Amino acid sequence: MNESVKTNPAKWFLPVAGLALVWNLMGVAAYLNQMTMDLSILPDAQRAFYESIPVWATAAFAIAVFAGVAGSVGLLMKKRWAIPLLVVSFVAIVVQATHTLVLGNALEIFGSSILILPLITLAIGLALIGLAFLSRNRAWI
Repeated sequence: MNESVKTNPAKWFLPVAGLALVWNLMGVAAYLNQMTMDLSILPDAQRAFYESIPVWATAAFAIAVFAGVAGSVGLLMKKRWAIPLLVVSFVAIVVQATHTLVLGNALEIFGSSILILPLITLAIGLALIGLAFLSRNRAWI
């Protein structure tokens, strides 16, 4: 398949793509922190929550952050393959958020503040998909 002729992106595109990469790298750090944290220092309810996270939810977390990093790198490189990676990342965010907020009773354990990060993450994931499609439609990638 021949790619269409690319045009120069708007001046804001690369800085925003760079921020997307930083955001997703912070997600990788959060994932690694969760995988290596000492659960013994947590209150019983929180420890039980983390111990009960199913493998599929942990896998969704890993897929979300690593696909997000790869998709962000794709945006910075102005590659169309960023689009499916950012879509995969978003779907994995939805899966992980479903466990945390619906199936895992995190709201009861951590309180309403637990809603903030998943909702922000969903919004940013959706915005990055929008950016990727906009970039494709304007021939930036």
